[in-house]
Amino acid sequence: MIRFEEVTVSIGPVNVLDRLTLAILPGAPTVLIGPNGAGKTTVLRAAMGLLQPTSGRIVWQGEPRRAIVFQRPTMLRRSAAANVRYASVGADRARELLEVVGLAHAADRPARRLSSGEQQRLALARALARDPKVLFLDEPTASLDPASTKAIEDVIRAVSARGIKVVMSTHDLGEARRLAGEVVLLHRGRVVEAAAAPTFFDAPRTTEARKFLAGELLV
Repeated sequence: MIRFEEVTVSIGPVNVLDRLTLAILPGAPTVLIGPNGAGKTTVLRAAMGLLQPTSGRIVWQGEPRRAIVFQRPTMLRRSAAANVRYASVGADRARELLEVVGLAHAADRPARRLSSGEQQRLALARALARDPKVLFLDEPTASLDPASTKAIEDVIRAVSARGIKVVMSTHDLGEARRLAGEVVLLHRGRVVEAAAAPTFFDAPRTTEARKFLAGELLV
């Protein structure tokens, strides 16, 4: 579905992505993991078209209908339902999407007064209003409590079950185990290892993957 071919993204003198090659296929969620600065967010932004490769190319198969939810989404100064309607959907569709993310009860509440977890679910509803084929999520549960994390993960499972490809980054290996169909370990802007989740966690091939899973620092 999405193919990175020798993609480099440079910011000043630093190659945030360094000749990265990666194929992201349809199916269960693809989860990007790796230490800070590994390039996870840059992969998502480049795939979304928010960053242009310095060299190499990103190839989409089919129409690139896509949406992204950032780690700290911006809420409009209006109700939860109006935030979803802002994505050019009608009232009925907005209500349906709020149901999907478990926020139907909060439709008329000011979005900026929702909890952090509720705001993240509202951002998911707003992204889904674009009817994407691929949904990019940048650490969607960072800094959330366990109950909010579970609510977000439940939405991700529901979205994936509808046939929408989810590509997400996370620092939480437990979350990666719970959600991933495929795991991609990034380090210094390159793919260190990419494999089906059971293979990655039970039989990692590379020294870097074994160290990362053991909680050791990758330098």
